Amino acid sequence: MLLLCSQKVCAVGEVLVEAETFADKGGWVVDQQFMDIMGSSYLLAHGLGKPVEPARTTVSFPETGSYRLWVRTKNWVPGNWDAPGRFKVSIEDRVVDTVFGTQDGWAWQDGGVVEISDSSVSLALLDMTGFDGRCDALYFTRDVDAVPPNDLKELAAWRNRLAGIAETPSAAVTCDLVVVGGGIAGCAAAVAAGEQGLNVALIHDRPVFGGNASQEVRVHTLGIYGAGTRILKGLDTEKWKNGSAQAVGDNEKRDAFMRNAMNVQAFLSYRAYAVQADGSRIQSVDARHIETGETIRFSAPLFIDCTGDGWIGYWAGADFRYGRESADTYNEGDPAEGDRWSPAVADRMTMGSSLLWNSEHSGSLQDFPAVPWAMDVAKQYAAVEGDWEWEFAREDLHQVDDAEEIRDHLLRAVCGSFYNAKQNPENGDVALKWVGYLLGKRESRRLMGDYIYTLDDMLSCRKFEDAVVEEKRSVDVHYQLESGGFLSEAIFHKPQDSYYVPFRSLYSRNIENLMMAGRCFSCSHIGLGGPRVMRTTGQMGIATGYAAFLCLNYQTTPRGVYQGHIEELQSLIGLTAQLEGLQVANP
Repeated sequence: MLLLCSQKVCAVGEVLVEAETFADKGGWVVDQQFMDIMGSSYLLAHGLGKPVEPARTTVSFPETGSYRLWVRTKNWVPGNWDAPGRFKVSIEDRVVDTVFGTQDGWAWQDGGVVEISDSSVSLALLDMTGFDGRCDALYFTRDVDAVPPNDLKELAAWRNRLAGIAETPSAAVTCDLVVVGGGIAGCAAAVAAGEQGLNVALIHDRPVFGGNASQEVRVHTLGIYGAGTRILKGLDTEKWKNGSAQAVGDNEKRDAFMRNAMNVQAFLSYRAYAVQADGSRIQSVDARHIETGETIRFSAPLFIDCTGDGWIGYWAGADFRYGRESADTYNEGDPAEGDRWSPAVADRMTMGSSLLWNSEHSGSLQDFPAVPWAMDVAKQYAAVEGDWEWEFAREDLHQVDDAEEIRDHLLRAVCGSFYNAKQNPENGDVALKWVGYLLGKRESRRLMGDYIYTLDDMLSCRKFEDAVVEEKRSVDVHYQLESGGFLSEAIFHKPQDSYYVPFRSLYSRNIENLMMAGRCFSCSHIGLGGPRVMRTTGQMGIATGYAAFLCLNYQTTPRGVYQGHIEELQSLIGLTAQLEGLQVANP
């Protein structure tokens, strides 16, 4: 059914090579996090300060002769120092003179005129530093005066023209339910719906499931199982130290669990990029493979947004919020903590994103190079590992639109702090072991439902008539210790008993066939502080998956499930016993 795209694109006198399609990626990794912001997946030389193995591929040229080479890349830390992400390109083992990765911002860097002497040519990307050089694409053109476009809209159309890709994906999938996002919430939603007989397409933009809990981010799962023990035990983690390699074993368990999930077709390494909506209903979602570029259109009567950033709702025009409400909006202020907890005036601040990292004693002396490009972030701070408190948010940086800058700020913090630690002779044999490059996000867009969940719902332990999720953990909200820094602290408020999330917070108030599970559920900034951990969001996923079954069974909407079938939903979840005899509220 599905067509594989070529790794290179040829037109008359021009060849476009997408870096993420290289046949042998060597030590380079595919980074898809910022496709919506800079236009594409790219290759990242994430070598922890040691140059990675070359990425290699072979490309066919329509004709031999002189071509101008352009490479789309970025100097990710401009300044009065050598660019940290420098690399070179070789053509048939001849190294091009230009050093790439030295130009500010995502742009096409001129590699000069090169000679192509054969119809089949080997290419290689040669990392020079090990410090996160990045390559999006290589473009060869016989017109030595031609300059490729860099405006994102124009660039996308230009790429599609060269690739012969139509605006509408040629491959199509039709199913009962589309779940976008394969973290714990998305996996749980897909499993629950599939077990009820729905044909489910699960779209996830990495090669492994788990999101923040995956071996690629390595955050352990917190929260209680509620009524979702059976499903969540197939998806969650043990409580290892954040950043631990034990995440790999839990990922293997999770991936095996998902392979055996009934009626779930997984589309790993596909990233959603567009939505087709008709008024208040979503018709379909388009997704692109992060390596091959292949596109698929997914059509269904129901959709669940588990992207974390609320992408599906955002594209469909769903109501959403970003940032902190004023303290008096929902009476969520804390006089003792003041602005750190909740501001007097609404702002654009959020909880931050994290990169976890660690090091090890190697038993022999280990060098680590000077990193002048990192020191204005790290300053004098010295560390050999980083846990959850390595977190960055700033009001003028958007957790979605500026995510690459946020990630890069944290990479600089890691490298600079480790360099400082290496100046201590006691750390002479210490070497970096693992540093994440995929952001572990806490908060960005929150899609608005019929009910907006707040602090009072947790502290009052409100028992909603449509309760579908149970939690007991403290409400914790993070704040930056220093503006422009990279460390955070948490403030806790402890409810006295279990608290519950209502189903009305798990479907969109203005997109009638959209539900959401995960940190993009309907809540205030403070309301996110309790249920945002992964076993709890997994419970949200289970609730929305079962609700999707009821929607199709009764030919109704998620709101219709709340209005007419909520007790049946609670029974499917298994929450009925917990709610019996409790005085329920319907605020």
